[in-house]
Amino acid sequence: MRMSGDVETVLRGPAAYQVARKALELMESHHVWPTPLNFELWAHYVADPDGALAVELGRLISLGEPLTESISEDLAAAYLAKARLNEQIRDAGDQLSKELDSVSKAIQQAQKSNEAYGQTLAGASKGLTEAEGVDQVRAMVDSLSSATRRVQKENKSLEKRLADSTSEVQRLREHLEQVRRDATTDGLTNLANRRAFDEELARACAEADENGSALTLAVLDIDHFKNFNDTWGHQTGDQVIRYVASVIGRLGATPRFSARYGGEEFAMIFPGEDSGLVEACLQEIREEVASRMLKRRSTNEDLGTVTISAGLATRRDGESGNCVMERADEALYASKRTGRNRVTNGEKLATAA
Repeated sequence: MRMSGDVETVLRGPAAYQVARKALELMESHHVWPTPLNFELWAHYVADPDGALAVELGRLISLGEPLTESISEDLAAAYLAKARLNEQIRDAGDQLSKELDSVSKAIQQAQKSNEAYGQTLAGASKGLTEAEGVDQVRAMVDSLSSATRRVQKENKSLEKRLADSTSEVQRLREHLEQVRRDATTDGLTNLANRRAFDEELARACAEADENGSALTLAVLDIDHFKNFNDTWGHQTGDQVIRYVASVIGRLGATPRFSARYGGEEFAMIFPGEDSGLVEACLQEIREEVASRMLKRRSTNEDLGTVTISAGLATRRDGESGNCVMERADEALYASKRTGRNRVTNGEKLATAA
C-alpha cells in the first residue's frame, strides 16, 4: 500500500483505518509490541513509505535488526520529536495570541469607559455650577451615580478578565515547560538526551569562562554490551541500560548533569569540580553498577553482573566543549584497552604521557 501527501492528513482521512490495520499487521509480523509510540512510528511507515522515517525503519528491517524499545525511542527522537514539538509550540503560541488579543480588547473597552466617565464628571461639574434648582441637582447626582456604577461594573469585569488571563498564561507556560522537558529527555532512561547535553555543555563552558571555575566532563560506557545483547536479547539489554542510567542519574544529580549520549554510552558534566572529585564519583558509580547481580525480568534468570568503563577530562581555559569531550573519550578508550571496569583520569594520562 503506497500513499502520498501529508501523513497527518492521511491519518485523518478515509484511509486512516487501512493504515492502522496495516501498521498493526506489520508490528505483529516483526514481533513489535503495539505501544502508542510504536504505533505512531509504524503508522508513519505505512502512510509515508518514501519518508526519512520509513527509509530508516526499512533499513533496520532489511538488516534483521530486532526492533527494540530502545531503537523505537531513538527513531522517535530523530524523526518525530521535532515535528511534535513544533506543533505543540505553535498551538500554544496561537492560544497565547488569542489570549493577549482578548485582554487588549478588554483594556481598550475599559479605557473608553473611563474616558466617557471623565467627560460625565466634567459635564456634571459645569452643570452643578449652573444648576438653578433642586430638581436639576438631583438629576445630575442620579446621572453621576449611574455612570459610577457602570464604570465600577466594567472595572470588576476587567479585573476578572485579567485574573483569568493570568491563570491561562501560567497554564500555557507550564505546558511549554513540559514540552521542553519532553523534547530534551531520553525516553528509555529519563536522563537528558544528546540534544540537551550539547546545549548544557555550551552553557556550562560559557559559565566556566565567566566565573573562572573548573569544569570536568566524563564519558561512561557499558562493557561488552553487544555480547550481552546477542546472548540475552535487546529487550533485556534495554533493562540493563535503564539500570545503569538509574545509578548515574542518582549519583549525578544536580548540579551535575547526566545524559544518555547514545546507545549504551552516557556523558556527565561536573561544574565546579576538579578531576580528583570527579574520579571519586565515577569510581562510586562503577562500583555500585558492578555490585548487583542482575536477573532477567521475564524469566527471573540470572544475568550475572554488568560493568562500566569511564574516562574523564577537565576543561582548560578557553577550551571548547568538543575538545574536552574528545579528551574524555580518549580516557574512556584507555579504560577499555587496559581491561575495562575501570575509570581513567585523562589529566593523569596526559601527565604520564
